[in-house]
Order: sequence, then C-alpha cells, then structure tokens
Amino acid sequence: MADPASYRPRTGEIPTTPGVYRFRDPHGRVIYVGKAKNLRSRLNSYFANPAGLLPKTHAMVHAASSVEWTVVASELESLQLEYTWIKEFKPRFNVVFRDDKSYPYLAVTMGEKLPRVQVLRGERRKGTRYFGPYTAGAIRETMDTLLRVFPVRSCSAGVLKRAQASGRPCLLGYIDKCSAPCVGRVTPEEHRQLAEDFCAFMGGEAGRFIRRLEKEMAGAVAELDYERAARVRDDIAALRKVFERNAVVLSEDTEADVFALHEDDLEASVQVFHVRGGRIRGQRGWVVEKVEDVTTPELIEHLLQQVYGEDGEYQERIPREVLVPETPANHAELIEWLGGLRGAKVDIRVPQRGDKAALMSTVRENAEQALKLHKVRRAGDITVRSQALQELQEALELPVPLLRIECFDISHVQGTNVVASMVVVEDGLPKKADYRKFSITGEAARDDTAAMHDVLTRRFRHYLQDKAAQPPKSGEIPAGEPAGSPAREPGTQQADDAVAPAKAKFAYPPNLVVVDGGQPQVNAAARALADLGIDDVYVVGLAKRLEEVWLPDSDFPVILPRTSQGLYLLQRIRDEAHRFAITFHRQKRGKAMTVSALDGVPGLGEAKRKALLTHFGSLKKIKAASVVELTAAKGIGPALAEAISRHLGEAAEGNEAAVAINMATGEILES
Repeated sequence: MADPASYRPRTGEIPTTPGVYRFRDPHGRVIYVGKAKNLRSRLNSYFANPAGLLPKTHAMVHAASSVEWTVVASELESLQLEYTWIKEFKPRFNVVFRDDKSYPYLAVTMGEKLPRVQVLRGERRKGTRYFGPYTAGAIRETMDTLLRVFPVRSCSAGVLKRAQASGRPCLLGYIDKCSAPCVGRVTPEEHRQLAEDFCAFMGGEAGRFIRRLEKEMAGAVAELDYERAARVRDDIAALRKVFERNAVVLSEDTEADVFALHEDDLEASVQVFHVRGGRIRGQRGWVVEKVEDVTTPELIEHLLQQVYGEDGEYQERIPREVLVPETPANHAELIEWLGGLRGAKVDIRVPQRGDKAALMSTVRENAEQALKLHKVRRAGDITVRSQALQELQEALELPVPLLRIECFDISHVQGTNVVASMVVVEDGLPKKADYRKFSITGEAARDDTAAMHDVLTRRFRHYLQDKAAQPPKSGEIPAGEPAGSPAREPGTQQADDAVAPAKAKFAYPPNLVVVDGGQPQVNAAARALADLGIDDVYVVGLAKRLEEVWLPDSDFPVILPRTSQGLYLLQRIRDEAHRFAITFHRQKRGKAMTVSALDGVPGLGEAKRKALLTHFGSLKKIKAASVVELTAAKGIGPALAEAISRHLGEAAEGNEAAVAINMATGEILES
C-alpha cells in the first residue's frame, strides 16, 4: 500500500475552482473519480488526516499512487464530466454507481418492428438510439411532452401483446399519446416514420418541427381556438427546454476535438478535449519544449501533425471538426491531409462565439493550470534544480558550485524614477527574505550602465562593511537585512515581503551575479566589483532578445540550448528580478505624482502633514497661522512649527506654488 504523503500535491498547486479529479493506482488505472466545487478544499481533505478517513476512503487513498484533476467552468460541467469518466473508466472505488444505475437516457428501440420510446439506464443496447443524459424529473416531463407531438409506442412488450390479443389499445392510445399500432390505427411503416421524426427532433432537427407547431398555433388562433393554441404554445416551450445545454454538453451531433494552449518563451502547455456525441469522451495534455523559435500558428500546425500522425493511433478517431485557438500555418494543406487520413471532410476552424467558444475557454484554463503545475513541480524538484545549477556551472566554466545567485535589474520610464531590484536564489530556490530595492538618483541615474555600477557598488560595499564588522562564523550563513538598518545605503528599501532578522548581515556574498542586459551592463557590474577589490564573485548578463549569456570582457556570448535547465533557471531569476523592480518603480512613480508646498519641511512626515491639514482645513489657513497656532495641531512642536512657518514664508517669497497638485491630472489636492 502506498503512503498518501508520497504523492500528495502541494496545496498551492491545486486550483480553487470546480473540477473533476482522478486517483490512479501504480499501474496507471483510474480507481476513483470525483467532483468538487473547490478542488483544493476537497483534495486536501483526503490527505490532511488519512487515519481519520472512512474505511472505503482510507483504502482508496492507500491503493492510489497519484492524483490528477481537470478544471471546469461550473458545477454542472463537473457533474457531466464525472459521469462520463465513471462510465469510461469504471473505477472500483466509485461505489455510488454499483447498483448499475446511472443518469437516465431517452431511448428509441429502432431495432424492433414497432419502435418504443422509453427511459433507459446502464449499458447501451444494439439497435437503440440514445439521447441525453437528463435528470430524472426532466426526462419524464420531456417524454410526456414529446409523445403529444410524436405519439410513438411507449408501452412494454407485455402490454403490447395484450392489446394485440384483445383488439383494444392501452390507456395511452385512448388519450392520444400513442398512435396505437397494436390495433391497426396506423400501419407499422407509419409508426416507424413517427419514430424517425422523434429521433430527428432529438438529433438536432428541432427547427422544422417547432416551426410546424408554430404554424399550428397560429392556425388555432385564427380559428379562435385559444385552448388548443395554449396547449401547442406549452408544447413549443417544453420542446425548446429539451435542448438547453451548457458548455460541456453540446448538441448530440457534435463531433470535435477542441485544442487550446498556454505558452511562454520556453514552453507551451496543450490540452485537448475529445467531444463525441456532444459529450467529453476523453482528455489529453502535453507540455512542449520550444526547441525552435516558432509562432503560435506554426506550433498548432506541428501539434496537429504529431497528434494525428502517431502511427495511426488517432487516425481512426479524427472528428469532423478540429477546433483550435488560432488558424494554423498551412491551413489548407492540413485540411486536405487530415481529410485523407479520415476518409471524409475535416473542418479546422477557430470558434468565435457560442457553446464551442465557451468550451474552448474551459480547455484553455486547463492548459494554463497544467503549465503552472509543470513549472512549480520542476522548480521544486531537487533533481532538476541540481541539474540546472550543474549545467550552468559547466557552461560558464566556473570553479565553484552556485550555492547563491543574485540577480539585479534596473527599471525606469525615460530616465525618471530610476530604481533597481535584487533577488536572491539559494540552491535553486528564491529566498525572498533577502530581496532588496534600491532608489537611484543623481549622476548614477543617467543611464542603465551607470545605474548598474552604482547598485553593485552599494550592495558590495555593504558586504565589505559587514564582513569587517561581523565576520561570519564557520559554517554560518547570515540572513537578510532588517528594516531600518544603519548599514543600508540611503535610498535603499527593504523588500515588502522580507522578514527582518535581528541583525543586518550583507556579509554572505553570492557565487554568481546575474544582471539583466547585455555586454555594457555586464562590464559595468564587473567594473564595480573590481573597484571594490572583489575577485571571487562571478558576473554574467542575460540579454532578453536572443537569451544570450554574456561574460565580462567577452566579444561573443555563451549560447545555452533552449532546452537547458540552466537557461530556464537564469530566465526564471531574471523574470523575478524584473517583476520586483517593476513593482517598486510603480510605487515610487505613484508617490512622485503628488507634490505639496509642505514637502521638504525637515521632520514633517506624511502623518504630521495630514494632521495639519485635518486641523486647519486648508493650506491657505496653515500659511496664515502663527507659530503658536501651528503647535495646536497634533504632533507639531515649537521647533517643527517654526520650520513650517519659515519654509512656507520662503516658498511665498520665491513665488513657489503653495498648493499640492497631482502632476498626472493637474488636480489641486490642497487649497
């Protein structure tokens, strides 16, 4: 028996949306299928305390070796998908259906001489056409309504024999819900035509029958027979209700494969739902490595070639429709090729609206979830992390293992509000407690290379200061820097999500510094380290355009394979540094949008400025107030009141604006 903890998915990996999940045993067989309003809550209940589970559930989680899930758009979709997979896989732990009952179908026994309409469950029978599934109440109402329009036999074989023997129809024949072929009111041929019409209506040809009823209703109104018109009106409403469906359950004649994908620079996740008879009959997914630079249409072309050209595995299952998110490259040739494999016409198209577009959205969500799960598991896999670090060390020909990597990125808008970020990765995993933010002003903000030199200088000056003041003990790895540390460079801010330890420790240096940029940024970073006399920290740059790895004083970049785990690690670090820098830049830019006449008063912070405005009501009254009157505001002492009065007086003499203005909109914030 397997230990559930050995295959328990991480809580953060499981989505909180509705969906269907499957437990598989070590041989890959599906042993349980279930549905949930919240996949994360339901799946966590299986693993939180396995010993406290019911005996059946306890046996199931210990017999399984893996669990997987599929996201759907609604609870109704999860019900339909759960039913489909239970009928397909027949999992041995789904005891709720062991009584051989299932969702009911509306069936027509076309294989009999006198076809019969009935509600059937369980295994399908040869020569019988099925429509559904439906809920138990709805199917009885639907059948009762349809028999008024299509009076097909619905009695059992015993009732039919008794009616034929006695020459009298059953009750349904007397109330005109059966055409009574048993007593010769209609011939067997006419009765079979009624059954064919019934099947045609249920098969999707509802329009012509509803139009016929509408004409009948109009005729009844013209004859002033309002009671019959009302009955026909109700029949029309009931027939239309039969065809209400959701995104998962399409019309009965739908035969399609619905593809969707979610991609990034390196990988693409592809999901396909196989829809047959209006129901999802199967699902398949792939994570594709982008080993070449391909567009999305080209990627879809390669995908269809591989899926339908796999030694005939899918050739017999090629549907009439192949729905894709974008028109593939060589569209006409693909249609001709698939048509030749199928032996009939195949339509490849992009759904724009309606049920098929909604189903495409559901498949796309599954592809997005699959790619997220793949990345999380790969980043969390110690074997893959070790492989990435080893590949990177060998490709860069570094003599030391990469235990700690720091990445720096510069962010600004046309040279304004220049900031930088530093993110840290230890043993291939991010260490957010050591993330740092830097504000860059003055001459250092003139361009990216100067900013990079300034940031590296400030970071490693801290390293040298902390190393001299607190040399680390043998085997000790110092933690991050606390908020308000005196060792922090003016303008440097701690990461929002950092956890402040007791002491400032910048003395733990990285083995590798990664900068976002090409040769100029790398040379600037290397020059900053050389100016500080640091020669045991290696520097590389990752250029965004071609994902090239640049070394200091090198005329040619290092090109890592697109499938390299080392390149994936560098990209992940670079993207995280970019995200962190952009976040800080937006915060700083937002604050810079507002300027005030009270800015620049020594000792007057945001809280005291708000207290002044609250007490006096406007900047004009603050300006008119005396030093003694200013001290009446909360937190304002005599010295600060004197500084405020002097600052406002100087501003007035210099004809400076004595108002606070939102620089983005021009709105006057203080008056």
